[in-house]
Amino acid sequence: MESNSTAFLIKIKLRHSLGRPSRSDFVQSGFVKEIYNMKKVCLAVLPALTIVLELLPLGAVCIFATSPTERVKETFSYFSLTPFGYANFAPLITATLTVAIFLLSFFSLKKKSVLKALFVLSIITVVISLLPLMYGLNYYTLVGAFITVTLVIESILAKIQQK
Repeated sequence: MESNSTAFLIKIKLRHSLGRPSRSDFVQSGFVKEIYNMKKVCLAVLPALTIVLELLPLGAVCIFATSPTERVKETFSYFSLTPFGYANFAPLITATLTVAIFLLSFFSLKKKSVLKALFVLSIITVVISLLPLMYGLNYYTLVGAFITVTLVIESILAKIQQK
């Protein structure tokens, strides 16, 4: 028996007594390639999904005081300059870095050396996407949580692809 390892699975090649690969070798290698290609596609699809979530006008929060006792909560797109103008910098920075992650994910389909930069940038973006929590839970929405989750999954996939 000959041992052959791939990036994700260690498989033992089965051989007939004639020394030729068995039919299951071809099926198994095709399955491994499909899994590998699916992870590569997810690496490019997740940032696109994140950008769609960031385009929704439900992510970035500004709370305005209409009177000394009343507060009005308004939500904006992550790409909106209004929260940035009111010192909520994290959404716009997160959106910009997500676009960079999206571009890097396409480069990573051809060049594996980009995966380390993709991983580091996605971790930095996850941390920045959590910064509105410093103002309090009122400044963090469900859409913001989904954005953070997709960025975390992106960083995990980038790390898996690196190996």
